[in-house]
Amino acid sequence: MQSSVGSRAFQNARLQKQFKKQAEVLLPAAIAAYRQGKHAEVQALCQQILKDLPDHFDARHLLGVSELDCRQFEAAEANLARAVSIEPRSAEARSNLGTALFNLRRYDDARKCQEKAIALKPNFPTALTNLGNTLTRLELAEQAVDAHDRAIQLKPDYGDAYCNRGMALLLLDRNDEADQSFDRALSFQRGHLQAMIGKGVVRLQLRHFDAAQTVFNTVLAIKPDFAEVLTYRGRVHQRMGQFALAEADFDAALAIDPVMEAAWRCKAAIKILRADIASAIAACMKVLEQEPLSTVAITLLGTCYAKQGDTATAVAHFDRALAIKSDHEDAISKKIFVLDFAPDADFAVHQAARRAWWDAIGVKLPQRELRRPMPDPNKRIVVGYVSSDFRDHSAALVFKPVLRNHDRREFHVICYSCSPLRDARTEECQSLVETWVDASQFSDDELADRIQSDGVDILVDLSGHTDGNRLTVFARKPAPIQVTAWGSVTGTGLPTMDYIFADPVLIPESARHLFAENIYDLPCLITTEALPDMQPSALPMIRNGHVTFGVFNRIDKISDNAMIVWSKLLQQVAGSIIVIKNSALDDPFLRDGLIARFVAHGVAADRIRCIGSTSRREHLAEFANVDISLDPFPQNGGVSTWESLQAGVPVVAKLGKGASSRAGGAIVNAVGLHDWVAEDDDAYIAIARKHASMASDLEALRASLPARVATSAAGNGAIYTRRVEDGYRQFWRDYCAANA
Repeated sequence: MQSSVGSRAFQNARLQKQFKKQAEVLLPAAIAAYRQGKHAEVQALCQQILKDLPDHFDARHLLGVSELDCRQFEAAEANLARAVSIEPRSAEARSNLGTALFNLRRYDDARKCQEKAIALKPNFPTALTNLGNTLTRLELAEQAVDAHDRAIQLKPDYGDAYCNRGMALLLLDRNDEADQSFDRALSFQRGHLQAMIGKGVVRLQLRHFDAAQTVFNTVLAIKPDFAEVLTYRGRVHQRMGQFALAEADFDAALAIDPVMEAAWRCKAAIKILRADIASAIAACMKVLEQEPLSTVAITLLGTCYAKQGDTATAVAHFDRALAIKSDHEDAISKKIFVLDFAPDADFAVHQAARRAWWDAIGVKLPQRELRRPMPDPNKRIVVGYVSSDFRDHSAALVFKPVLRNHDRREFHVICYSCSPLRDARTEECQSLVETWVDASQFSDDELADRIQSDGVDILVDLSGHTDGNRLTVFARKPAPIQVTAWGSVTGTGLPTMDYIFADPVLIPESARHLFAENIYDLPCLITTEALPDMQPSALPMIRNGHVTFGVFNRIDKISDNAMIVWSKLLQQVAGSIIVIKNSALDDPFLRDGLIARFVAHGVAADRIRCIGSTSRREHLAEFANVDISLDPFPQNGGVSTWESLQAGVPVVAKLGKGASSRAGGAIVNAVGLHDWVAEDDDAYIAIARKHASMASDLEALRASLPARVATSAAGNGAIYTRRVEDGYRQFWRDYCAANA
């Protein structure tokens, strides 16, 4: 007689046999359904098998693969992990598990799975190219290219591997090789969308914006709901200055994929450019919720804090990004820019930050070989100016007097305009020079090639580390002599930059050894364009019965220290008000925040008048309502200081510990107003109070100041340009002597 235990075992064995027979029927049906793309049917059949046979490897594996195809990544990861535990030596299961982990952004875990799959099956091209993709995400691009090369060696017609290889090469800025890889992918599969996208990205990286847009439009004509491509096209629009079109593309991408990190990053960037800081912060947080270590989002969030005048928090964000990725160029550049606003940063800190850019970025760029046999010291010198600001930008007001007054008998002037935006000021700048080159869609190498072919003797950077700069071209040294000037006179940190135009107040002798450049003094760090039809106006305090102070600068220059000093001044000058004018004040978030800062320091809101965007004519006319201008610190005004002086409104300035905090004092000093320049906060307040109490003297100064500016060596464009040309001639003769 059979025991009860034996009977149950016999019954279980029979059941297992039945389940296996049933699985033998269901599994082929599931495979057939998978091949037809019927994933609901696939998953139902696999689950039916697994209900009775939970360790059935093939059903578990197929279920995971189907879930992977349906982007059900968490479920796929669970089932594929179970499949691997059932059959640890299955290279395919480990490779597919790696793909699930990749899509869950668990890149280190994905790499381990893929490497194990390859160890189990060395001749596994799919696992190799998937490993390459993971290494690309881990920013191990060289290793990624090697993995793709191994996959291609095993399968020479593997289009996906060629495409993936191209994406890795893009990270290495090997754009020509990347383009060739995408072409190879397309040669095997004509409609390979990812390869087409790759070719568009190559063109975007090379600044060939029109060509990039054509590629992305072609892909979107095939697949209109391709969120990734909408984001890429939005980036093209953004680089071309078409901000509304860019934002529309980012919004369309997010409507399709509401958690797409790239689209949220781009949305944050465009909101900053459109001065909607609250929305930019919200977009950054969307990215950081998904990827807390996103260096792009952390840097953008730092920029948002900088726009609000919170320099310390901004720098902390940039440092955090650099701790994650030490060569993140945008974080390095933004930190350089924002440190100019930091109250405790001095010349040493500023120049160290610029050297860090060279060490992380510039040193990697190949320098050009320049061969100039027997240079002529007396030749007509070819001067090339490089800028993205030959347009409606305050910096153009500084360049124009020099362009207008160059001696064309002695100098052949070429402008390399790097902005896609053109306006009336662009046309004016173009009319002032002999040769104009639209370099807005030139890659760095293409621009360097053009500069060399043009035979430029002296190449002049007009941007420093500000937005739109082409310092990566200057790092290549395409001209014998390179100078940085006017746009941002704070130094570049580039050993390839030979000179910087400055003045003795801006960079005192004690700090000159810190600069990478040799310093050449002009009458002032910058000059200015003569104001059209500007007539001296009556002193407002006489008709108003109170003093009106003015600040016509970017509000991110209004530091906490400046806010404290100005608040004390307003409290000490009875009835006085302050007018703050800047286009950023169109943003209610920034305007209300600025007023709140004054109120927190005891200044009533009704003593603060905020003015946002106006026409330039209206902007200049507003000086008629200001008695005394207040220069912000530590980041001073430049063009705004000149405009105030030209309008007859004197400026109180304070000398700081870096070039950016001495610019205002240098300009004021250059027109002879030495007693308007303070050494500390108390002296700043004392100067403003003293002159505010001397209406008759202030009225006389207001009447004479425009003429004083116009006849000074610093404010007269013709005189100033002669001094610039003296410098160029000296630089060239020194070069010729050294290379005779």
